[in-house]
Amino acid sequence: MNARLHITDLEAAINWWRERQPSPDGISACAEVRALAEVYALMVYFHDLEWDPERLSARAREAFMTWYASTPDSPCIAICSTAQGDPICKGCGRSFAEVRDWPQLNPLEKRVVWRRIQHEGTAWRFNRYAERAQEPSA
Repeated sequence: MNARLHITDLEAAINWWRERQPSPDGISACAEVRALAEVYALMVYFHDLEWDPERLSARAREAFMTWYASTPDSPCIAICSTAQGDPICKGCGRSFAEVRDWPQLNPLEKRVVWRRIQHEGTAWRFNRYAERAQEPSA
């Protein structure tokens, strides 16, 4: 898998840094936001949804990886139907191969899977258990 940085992940990283280190004057941004925003601006200008991670500056790469470290590593909710023979896990939405290979995937490859399962929104992690978490306890 030749994973690339997706613009939605870049936006999430920028917003995470903006919340973590807000602008003191409403105009300036921290170094991490500036580094990521430079890539974001180029992506918007060229209408690119994805970016080659090798083209990131050292500062942008570090800022992105710091954000990535703050996100959940795995979509697993400990209800693995691939162990029962399902090609796609009902719990997390990953394929058998994605579940099997998860420990070997790099961060961008994992984000590709995360984006797909979030976009599909059919796994139990996005409906049944999310709804239960909203219910008031008796």
